[in-house]
Amino acid sequence: MQIKFFDLEKQNRAVKDDILTEMQDVIDSNHFILGPQVSNLEGKVANYCHTNHAVALSSGTDALLVALMALDLKPGDEVITTPFTFFATVGSIVRAGATPVFADIDPVTFNISPEEIARNITDKTKCIMPVHLYGQCADMDAINAIAKEHDLKVIEDAAQAIGAKYDGKPAGSMSDIGCFSFFPTKNLGGFGEGGMAVCDTDELHKKMVMLRNHGSARRYYHEFVGGNFRMHALQAASLRVKLKRLDKYICMRRANATIYNKMLGDVAEVTIPVECENQFHTYNQYVIKIEKRDELKDFLAENGVGSMIYYPVCLHEQSCFEYLGKKRGDFALAESVSNECLALPIYPELTDEEIEYVAEKIIEFCKEN
Repeated sequence: MQIKFFDLEKQNRAVKDDILTEMQDVIDSNHFILGPQVSNLEGKVANYCHTNHAVALSSGTDALLVALMALDLKPGDEVITTPFTFFATVGSIVRAGATPVFADIDPVTFNISPEEIARNITDKTKCIMPVHLYGQCADMDAINAIAKEHDLKVIEDAAQAIGAKYDGKPAGSMSDIGCFSFFPTKNLGGFGEGGMAVCDTDELHKKMVMLRNHGSARRYYHEFVGGNFRMHALQAASLRVKLKRLDKYICMRRANATIYNKMLGDVAEVTIPVECENQFHTYNQYVIKIEKRDELKDFLAENGVGSMIYYPVCLHEQSCFEYLGKKRGDFALAESVSNECLALPIYPELTDEEIEYVAEKIIEFCKEN
């Protein structure tokens, strides 16, 4: 049996006709940058996330950057975040001119630890950027309490977590700004790059709208330096179609995770994901921990199963961040997870038989090793 880690062809085949219809409307309108298709998508995403506003952007990375720029960070300002995340989280902080400060993770969820955030606050701290890793929200009540105590801003990096909930509140709605990615393999994935920032305040919304258009509200008149972070209307067309199916996709992912949990939950060598009691996990990734991670990855590949490592190197160990002065051993929990984590196929179109095959191969590997 051959099982890809992700199979876009299956999903896109099912929505191809609807997307082509939407795209034809864009072509006929000759309005390819921003415009009514993009505005409509913004309204639908804001409604989905229970926020007042949404700003469509060119990528999830740019959503983070625009959010940080909207906070008017200055050189020397510190933003606390996790070392166990995709590069864009920290890369955006640096590009915005601020200094990233790392806080270690929770050993159960792998999300940033509120206790570690509190330990790292200084008089230079201006913002906290939690990451809702793999589709489960960070502990936002605790994080927001810390932010309120120290008068800090909060940006949710919800790139992997659209549709996730924390105590019933949607990811992205529990902070000053929430940021999403529409990279093709995300739960809501487009036909290329795309992102979104959501917020409640009119002030932040207005500023982010200007920032995505070179800091301009009126053509050729610029209040500040922004960038070209605009979303293409053709991209919005694909996302409008898939947004209607997002809850269905998430339901299918959760069903797939349930099968994995039942089959792998009692395998001593494997630690399965934990969905916290007050959470609604969307399983953008289904990530297990196993001591012989690299050997298992090779074994699965030999048996036709794709898998991925999210993430093999913590960000404080990346050469471009050496200047921050951190080293291996400084964030023991994040480093431990990075050595043992492995993401299994979880996309909605998997069959029960395929998921059972993956789990059976993992059980076989554990028995033999």
